[in-house]
Amino acid sequence: MAYRITDACIACGACAAECPVSAISEGDGKYEIMPDVCVECGACAATCPVGAPTND
Repeated sequence: MAYRITDACIACGACAAECPVSAISEGDGKYEIMPDVCVECGACAATCPVGAPTND
């Protein structure tokens, strides 16, 4: 299951900078992950200071 970014996102951009496939872009007040591009590596979750990315 692809990662998604929850409403806990503070729009810091740390996740986008770490994504190896550029699946993360700035959306409306938070970052968003394109599920068809996400390779489920977890780099975004590992770098997020508030734990917003999840694959639950």
